[in-house]
This record gives sequence, C-alpha cells and structure tokens, in this order.
Amino acid sequence: MAGWHPIKRRDFVRKLRALGFDGPHRGTRHEFLVFGQHRQTIPTNPDYSLPQLKMLLRQVEQIIGRKISVDEWDAL
Repeated sequence: MAGWHPIKRRDFVRKLRALGFDGPHRGTRHEFLVFGQHRQTIPTNPDYSLPQLKMLLRQVEQIIGRKISVDEWDAL
C-alpha cells in the first residue's frame, strides 16, 4: 500500500528534477531549484520528515499548478 513517507534530500531533489525543475543552484543559505520564474528552496538537512515533506510538496504544487498524488510521487 502506497503512502507518504520520509525521504532523503538527494531523492527529493531527483524527484523535483523529474517534474521539470532545474538545479540545484547555490543560494546564500540554502540551495534552490528553479521552475520557470519560480524558486523552490531546498532545506539543508539530509532527511526530510513527513511534516516537512508535506509542507514542501504543498509549495511545489503551487508552483507547478496541480496536485501531486502519492502514486505519481512514488513513480518519479
């Protein structure tokens, strides 16, 4: 059964790149990915907890303009 689960930073970046983001690029404090004219900041911790992942995914959904299902996320 699929469900949301914590993820490593490296895997999160890989999945965002599969969604069309470019990067990561260096910022002053954090790295970021670019989608069109939008930036998605990538926290520096090596693992993202479930609440942090959900917060980041809400931001990503606003940037790309659609929802990301669990099945789609797992397939990336």
